[in-house]
Amino acid sequence: MTELNNITLTPRTTPRCWALIPCAGTGSRAGAAGPKQYQVLAGKPMVMHTLAAFAEVPRIDQTLLVVSPDDKFFQTSEIENASFLIAAYGGSTRAASVFNGLNALLTEGAVDHDWVLVHDAARCLITPAQINQLLDACLDDEVGGLLALPLPDTLKTAHAGRVAATLPRADKWLAQTPQMFRIGSLLEALELAGDAVTDESSAIEAMGLSPKLVVGSAQNFKVTYPEDFELAQAVLHSRMTRKTT
Repeated sequence: MTELNNITLTPRTTPRCWALIPCAGTGSRAGAAGPKQYQVLAGKPMVMHTLAAFAEVPRIDQTLLVVSPDDKFFQTSEIENASFLIAAYGGSTRAASVFNGLNALLTEGAVDHDWVLVHDAARCLITPAQINQLLDACLDDEVGGLLALPLPDTLKTAHAGRVAATLPRADKWLAQTPQMFRIGSLLEALELAGDAVTDESSAIEAMGLSPKLVVGSAQNFKVTYPEDFELAQAVLHSRMTRKTT
């Protein structure tokens, strides 16, 4: 134990929960002018809906947003006192941004055995209830896990624009975020896997581990293509209407 000014302090053993949101994408597939995460939906930039959901979860100790080094979006007076941290360490790939963000969390006081929930900035329809559902399922798990959906549709493989085969869907899941793992384990996994992995679970799986699948929501989709914006806008407006009635 450590003594400071005659006060006895017990080293912290209970892991904290951090949120890490990579926000360095260019949004090229969205067809928008500028990064899609800053496009306005239901009255505010998409990423602000994402951040608001995590802010409503008391078990999340702190949220870190990883942006590109040349990102000027958050250099405005209205968010100077925001409750989240910003790290301008975004890389050329998602994996690089997450890896850099994890190291930034360590400089902010996180430790290896703390949990981190990595979430896509463009999954702006995530709800506090879904975040809590993942926390409840994974806090006592040895590996961690992710929100995901059992595949509802028939799955095809293609060759030259034509169907090559139909795959069984019984054991297929659509990966979502947040994805929740120990900071130290995820850092090691990403360092070994490199930039090719498209989600954190893939890196953990490459180490021979099996993340837990936690059933998510069909509304927790990633806003990617132009038509996704209209759907996300409709869902957000519907939620706002329910809150005011």
